[in-house]
Amino acid sequence: MSTASEPTPQDASGDRGVIHDIGYRHYDGPRLGRASIRRAMFVEGLRGSYGLGRSARSKVVPALLLAAACLPALILVIVASVSGADELPLGYTAYPRALELLVALFVAAQAPVLVSRDLRFRVVSLYFSRPMERVDYVLARWASLAGAVLVLLAAPLTLLLVGALLAEMPLGEQVGDYLRALAQAALLAVLLSGVALVIAAVTPRRGLGVAAIVTVLLVLSGVQATVAGIARNEGETALAGYSSLLSPSALVAAVSDQVLGGGPGGGPPGAAGTAAAVAAYLLAVAACGAALVLRYRKVSVS
Repeated sequence: MSTASEPTPQDASGDRGVIHDIGYRHYDGPRLGRASIRRAMFVEGLRGSYGLGRSARSKVVPALLLAAACLPALILVIVASVSGADELPLGYTAYPRALELLVALFVAAQAPVLVSRDLRFRVVSLYFSRPMERVDYVLARWASLAGAVLVLLAAPLTLLLVGALLAEMPLGEQVGDYLRALAQAALLAVLLSGVALVIAAVTPRRGLGVAAIVTVLLVLSGVQATVAGIARNEGETALAGYSSLLSPSALVAAVSDQVLGGGPGGGPPGAAGTAAAVAAYLLAVAACGAALVLRYRKVSVS
């Protein structure tokens, strides 16, 4: 025996539903473009390189490396002040070169943080579904890591400058050497960041990326030092100078010495050698940029 269906409850007006206004509003402000996206990604990447906005464990490695970079500078300043020296025990342009291993560890630790996780967890696909080109992502991440490396090198250099001025060393000489060292640090930051990001972009797993970056940078540096040593023993000073083209750090040192001055000038000799060093640096930077853009063109947005 069938029974009649229960009537549907209705409100007093007889309507079956009510639309409630809960306060959401449409966005009617300015639409920000690609430049704003790049700027936001740069700031986020720079902060992330030092663990800002992330877990406490993420801050340990960059904080330790920054402290390790600044500690020798502090010691040098104290020694110069106590001894009353007229100049610093270690020059400004020589200081970034003394931190070669430390900088290699920094870029090896932070490059995978910026790109490997995005690839592994497919976050890049979400980025590219927005009004953002592949080159925007590459430039933002590259600028973030280069800026973080520049901070790592500029902090101890600034500490050296402040200590030298407090010790009443000549202002003009100190500022000139400081600015040359900053320019060298910027060149080094751009090139090492590019190399590290290329390696990290093809190794989505962070551990493999860190190991690969450290290995490549140290092997290139070792090969360059070996070739330079053998060439000097054989009396081939020109070959020893051109061996600086084999290592990113040595290449930056050669460009800095011959273009900016203030260094021992151990790069390729003569005007032709200077042109070769500058061309090699620009070619290396361009190759890193092209490799990164080609890598991210293969990333699908689906």
